[in-house]
Amino acid sequence: MIRTMNIDDYDQVRDLWMCIKGFAIRSIDDSREGVDHFLKRNPTTSVVAEADGRIIGSILCGHDGRRGCFYHVCVHPDHRRKGIGKQMVVFAMNALKEEHINKVSLIAFTQNDIGNVFWKTIGWTKREDLNYYDFTLNEENIVRFNE
Repeated sequence: MIRTMNIDDYDQVRDLWMCIKGFAIRSIDDSREGVDHFLKRNPTTSVVAEADGRIIGSILCGHDGRRGCFYHVCVHPDHRRKGIGKQMVVFAMNALKEEHINKVSLIAFTQNDIGNVFWKTIGWTKREDLNYYDFTLNEENIVRFNE
């Protein structure tokens, strides 16, 4: 079952994130408080997939009124290649359309081979015509990668 994510899902979603090798977790943004803040700002667009009462997939999805963005798109390794990721993407994109958002973007690490193949396979376009920049405003928001 695919449905909208809420803060009560946080513990299971975090457990999912922690079981995925190479997944990057930010100490502040991905804390319960950080996710709660994100979901309050974007109450209808984030998604979870459930099977047998457990969360097996998730997408944090939000927008700024102009463009949507996907974060932390993942499916538990035991449930991959069953169409769950694509179903979640469609669900989140439909939620964005309901909010009159016409374009969505995401960032995938270059070493995320599984993710990069997934995005290409379902028709997303890899941009070669721009550079991506960011600036860290809070040095305490530490990134850790799962091993």
